[in-house]
Amino acid sequence: MDTTHAQADPHAVTSLPQLEALFGAVAAPSFQKEVDYLHPAYQALIKASPFAVLATSGTGGLDASPRGDPPGFVAIQDDKTLLLPERRGNNRIDSLRNLLADPRVALLFLIPGAGETLRVNGSAHITVAPDLLQRFAVEGKLPHCVIVIHVESVFFQCARAIQRSQLWQLAAQGRPDVPTPGAMLQALTAAAVDGDKYDRELPARQKSTLY
Repeated sequence: MDTTHAQADPHAVTSLPQLEALFGAVAAPSFQKEVDYLHPAYQALIKASPFAVLATSGTGGLDASPRGDPPGFVAIQDDKTLLLPERRGNNRIDSLRNLLADPRVALLFLIPGAGETLRVNGSAHITVAPDLLQRFAVEGKLPHCVIVIHVESVFFQCARAIQRSQLWQLAAQGRPDVPTPGAMLQALTAAAVDGDKYDRELPARQKSTLY
């Protein structure tokens, strides 16, 4: 682990006792809410979630990648197993490359309108089992593969982060004034990409390649 930045900071926190001294005691519910299986209450959150962040680690480093589909897109196989279909994307497959090197995985589920999120930690493998691919077909199109997640730890996160960010209130206001994909690509490629053309063509391209 690179500690160069911490060594250069005279105020860096570098030990567990230092870290624990910054915070109060952990309340009992913070431990009690963590279980090693998919409790029915947690299954309800997963079934209601249309969006999750998938975290992996590999030889190239860490990665956190968005995943989304209609609510319940991450299927509950049993109380220790989740199934995540891998849909079309940009073909970088950063998460999948990582899983080949390191099976550890984490998921953060978000439910629009709910302050609580759900955290799942475990290990995973990639499968192309025909029955699973067919199970997740959409409009006759199969996912590339399915990530089978073996659950080791599950707990809900309180609503403070969502409340502080006002995430769902801000979402209702529409797209903020931030650069478009085309504008970013044009800037990053020194105008090798025509940003206006890219943005004009993007909605149709995304619609035709969603699955």
